[in-house]
Amino acid sequence: MSGTLIKTVSLDEIEDMYERGELYHNPDAPVGPSLGADFWASAKIVAPQKPRSVHLKLDPEVFDFFVSETNGKGHLTRMQEVLKSYMNARKAG
Repeated sequence: MSGTLIKTVSLDEIEDMYERGELYHNPDAPVGPSLGADFWASAKIVAPQKPRSVHLKLDPEVFDFFVSETNGKGHLTRMQEVLKSYMNARKAG
């Protein structure tokens, strides 16, 4: 798992950060390649699925591990990532 920190902010907060000079945009950044007509001809719109809310009983040591790994924030997301990784490994093999 990476050490990337993710923070949710509102549009107003982003605008404030921009005005304070906290956001950086490199005007010399290269433009990515065009996806081309072939890509768009076969592209499909897929509606996102809503996550399901479930009640799950966990052993205390499992719950405590995820809370301690995330400093108390994001432990449910981390559990979801672990479950998704397990699912993808099972599908692949």
